[in-house]
Amino acid sequence: MSTKKIYLISGEVSGDTHGAELMQAIKSENSGVEFFGAGGPAMKPHASVPFRDWIEKAAVMGVVEVLRHYPWFKKQFKSMLAEIQELKPDALVLIDYPGFNLRMAKAVRAALSDIKIIYYVSPQVWAWNKGRIPKMAAILDKMLCILPFEKTLYENSGLSTTFVGHPIIDELLENKIDITRDKNLIGLFPGSREREIAKLFPVMVEAARRMHNENQSLRFEAPAANKKLAELMKKIIEKIKLDGDYIKITSRINGGSHKLMQSANCGVIASGTATLEAAYYGLPYCLVYKIALPTYLLGKLLIKIEHIGLVNILAQKKVVDEFIQGEADPVHIKEALGKFISDPVYTAKVKSEMAQAVALLGEPGCHARAAKEVITALAE
Repeated sequence: MSTKKIYLISGEVSGDTHGAELMQAIKSENSGVEFFGAGGPAMKPHASVPFRDWIEKAAVMGVVEVLRHYPWFKKQFKSMLAEIQELKPDALVLIDYPGFNLRMAKAVRAALSDIKIIYYVSPQVWAWNKGRIPKMAAILDKMLCILPFEKTLYENSGLSTTFVGHPIIDELLENKIDITRDKNLIGLFPGSREREIAKLFPVMVEAARRMHNENQSLRFEAPAANKKLAELMKKIIEKIKLDGDYIKITSRINGGSHKLMQSANCGVIASGTATLEAAYYGLPYCLVYKIALPTYLLGKLLIKIEHIGLVNILAQKKVVDEFIQGEADPVHIKEALGKFISDPVYTAKVKSEMAQAVALLGEPGCHARAAKEVITALAE
């Protein structure tokens, strides 16, 4: 294949990681490919100019935050569209980030009819608006999905779709270790965003305090994504004034979070990718989720699925408990974790069903399979 230009857009940290892996995999198949676009520090070293590192500001969550940054997003959109029109790349690869990327796909299709538009890490429109799928099929050339049930949804609308497996499997396999679980150790995973930690870590700590009052052999660990968040977590612990130092703040860096998932007896986890990671490592857990009330109320109107946890969605039933908004409290958390400690039959059932759900995500090699699909699409 002759030299090709690919323009990629990612707007979140996870997408930046997936984008970098995809770029490396494509390069290994064809070293003549040039990359342009927008992403973060992981993607940037693989790209030519122009490439913008915009992740830090682009990775905002919630309706209020997006509206607050709307003028900035509008400026970025206009600038990127102009770049694409000038570069005339052979392909546009959009990585997750649907609010921005689906609008970009529509604008690019109108401006450059011959360009190949490929979506990697498909938007979860099945959760909030299946009606968008036919519209996506009209502007996209290829969908590369990472959840098995998505393939049928997109193909039914005439969109060429390939299930490439989930990128998380490769990372988790690398961090698998041989370690014995500590029956007295409980993991607290409050997320990697400041707002998540501010809302969720206090209730986790309070649940830990109540559990320790009843069983003083219990210890708790909470991995922090960086030093700033570690300090925030320490302040929350100080504010609750624990009688003892049975909660330890550790680091997520160098697989610390994954090690805890493999050594703890059970855990409580903020909704997100970490719940899938825990399921892969066989850590029984309960899921907690709290967001700003306006965003939650809007989400209730839009979201059309019964569960929010990926394990439950994959299994199409409740495997792990989900405590959302007001239910994400110390009482529910303590009760759920206490059941894992006291009921081995129930715990074994949860572990078995988690493993069955994770098995649906496919084998390692997701990015390599996605790279081959991109190259095939370019050659057509």
